[in-house]
Amino acid sequence: MIKTQAKKNELHRRRRLRGKKKLDRYSGIPRLVVFRSARHITGQLVDDRVGHTLVSASSVEKALIEEVRAGANKTEVATRMGLVLGRRAVEKKITRVVFDRNGHPYRGRIKAFAEGARKSGLKF
Repeated sequence: MIKTQAKKNELHRRRRLRGKKKLDRYSGIPRLVVFRSARHITGQLVDDRVGHTLVSASSVEKALIEEVRAGANKTEVATRMGLVLGRRAVEKKITRVVFDRNGHPYRGRIKAFAEGARKSGLKF
């Protein structure tokens, strides 16, 4: 059976909200949100109490674009972005976070991003 795009979007929205509802119990800890598109990956540390982004890293940043264009595949880029985000967070003395995979399954680029962030010193 072929699903329409609207149905796919609705299912993804439900998965996202279901995961976010479980994260509400960790309100004092920053949330590491991962956004994945077909080409790029972005991560942000968000403080939900005040609604501010504390740290971010993206594969479209001008400072990191050379690393991304170095012929690496998308999984390697996701690992690098996790490392960059983790380093920036540790510089701001943030070591403990809650991982929000934003409705995506924990595999592939999402898993690579998380492993990169863990290697740089984040705990979740």
